[in-house]
Amino acid sequence: MKKIDYKLLIISVGISAGLVLFVIGMSTGLSGRDASNLPEAIEQISPGQGDQVLQQSQIIVDFIEGYTATLTIDGIELPTTRLDEVVATGKQIAPGAQVDLPPTAIFDVGNYIISYLPQPGAPIAELTQGEHKGSVRYWLIKDGENASRTYSWTFFID
Repeated sequence: MKKIDYKLLIISVGISAGLVLFVIGMSTGLSGRDASNLPEAIEQISPGQGDQVLQQSQIIVDFIEGYTATLTIDGIELPTTRLDEVVATGKQIAPGAQVDLPPTAIFDVGNYIISYLPQPGAPIAELTQGEHKGSVRYWLIKDGENASRTYSWTFFID
């Protein structure tokens, strides 16, 4: 009968325990969309919940197809301009030409994205250092604004 090598036994048990812990961690860990706790209608927000960003950062909320929205930052509901209304002025826009956007929240109907860039002349000219609260009120276009829901988050400016 062969004698048990306790050193090899301890190493084998350690490796087995490490593999079991790795498998358990992979099966229970949250990452990506699951960790963000975003509503189903929202694909992505930037800055995200708890993110720390620079003052000149753009605020973006990306929806799944069929939604529209309004954006509120620090309790100020921003006027919203639809991108298709800006470019549908009746005159042909040359490829690569610059389009002047108003200093409002911009809703891109083709991509279902609402965004806001603080700038002079806008309701919020700049985001000051510290904590800020973003809130988006959104609804399915076919259901109308009366069926709106709200999602709020906080982010920080350096």
